[in-house]
Amino acid sequence: MKQFSKTIKLKDNTTVVVRPLSKGDGPALLKFFTEVPEDDRLFLKEDVTEKEVIDRWINELDFDKVLPIIAEKDSAIIGDATLHFNRYRWQLHMAEIRCVVAKEHQQKGLGTTLMRELVSFAQQKNVSKIRANLMDTQTSAQRAFKRLGFKKEAELKDFLIDKKGKPHNLILMVNNVAEMWKEMEDLLILYDVKTMY
Repeated sequence: MKQFSKTIKLKDNTTVVVRPLSKGDGPALLKFFTEVPEDDRLFLKEDVTEKEVIDRWINELDFDKVLPIIAEKDSAIIGDATLHFNRYRWQLHMAEIRCVVAKEHQQKGLGTTLMRELVSFAQQKNVSKIRANLMDTQTSAQRAFKRLGFKKEAELKDFLIDKKGKPHNLILMVNNVAEMWKEMEDLLILYDVKTMY
């Protein structure tokens, strides 16, 4: 992967640096996730407040398997997004996208910006479909993905268990990369997000 770092200005004129996660980002990433409200962490697949989980992510960085990118403001991580590539031959054209943005920086186009970077890389990797796995309670996330052109393809009853032990339905949303790219271009214009350099 070609390394990149971009400085962008969000709708509220906040300046943010977007770049790939690096080996030295462990402590800042752990701090970011521990400050994410617990309700926003219920849907995450691992307990991201555990140092061992973050250390494993950092130690196992492999951009051919998972592409993690972050957004920084004043050297603090305020957003994290990942693109997970399938390793099975019959699913090489698919990837899974995940995105978490600090509460105070939501609704400013940051999540869209992070996902746009991942979609751009997905195109380079010949990924034609991107999916998002969501809990049934994540209604705002479902609406956000829908705005990006994702469509609900399936709902599996009691398929997930949150960290409190409560069962939830799994919502599977999918989008074609070409369609998503067009939707994101339109959304970035709407949010007035600008790449500075």
